[in-house]
Amino acid sequence: MTKEEIIKPENLVYKKPTLMNDNPMHYCPGCSHGVVHKLIAEVLEEMGMEDKTVGISPVGCAVFIYNYLEIDWQEAAHGRAPALATAIKRLWPDRLVFTYQGDGDLACIGTAETIHALNRGENITIIFINNGIYGMTGGQMAPTTLVGMKSSTSPYGRDVKLHGYPLKITELAAQLEGTAYVTRQSVQSVPAIRKAKKAIRKAFENSMSGKGSNLVEIVSTCSSGWKMSPEQANEWMVENMFPFYPLGDLKDKE
Repeated sequence: MTKEEIIKPENLVYKKPTLMNDNPMHYCPGCSHGVVHKLIAEVLEEMGMEDKTVGISPVGCAVFIYNYLEIDWQEAAHGRAPALATAIKRLWPDRLVFTYQGDGDLACIGTAETIHALNRGENITIIFINNGIYGMTGGQMAPTTLVGMKSSTSPYGRDVKLHGYPLKITELAAQLEGTAYVTRQSVQSVPAIRKAKKAIRKAFENSMSGKGSNLVEIVSTCSSGWKMSPEQANEWMVENMFPFYPLGDLKDKE
């Protein structure tokens, strides 16, 4: 088969999303962020929303997401992305508005903004990356850190008597009247990636059709913070994170 035959559209198996540029990503090997970035780019391209999307970037490992996806971006103060997204969507209702946040940004300093935006039924989507740790600042314990899980600030493991229980934001969101679609997915395998992409698309479509707030949690890894290889981190996530944070749709208000 010639080169020309290989690159014919009917022979094309995969191509990089047009919304992803060529900037080298700063994420650690095995990090889930790059995969989720790709899924967002693919969904926006397939929806034809390239010029009508506004993303809100967080404080955390994904603070530089605006360097990788060629859409309009706003940078929010730590934890305030849902509040900023609310303002943009209300002022610009024909835009697809989403936030991209880690567990520290969303579930700790941004708990109030997250819960109240979801409860109000703002027509936005929150993409929530949960790796159970503060990745960017040195691997400290996060609100989502599992009981017994070690971190730089819980070297003997999370102790319920000292630190309380891990916060299940997605379960809380599913109980709120304003939420339309609440789901928990992952991206550690091809089948999981396909499900995550489908979930992101559904959430984006809901936000554009005025159905209410949408939350897509992605249970992910932090191989550097967990002090594991990417392969070990995936295995640890499946064995430890998934039992406590089970995957699947928690709410789908059709």
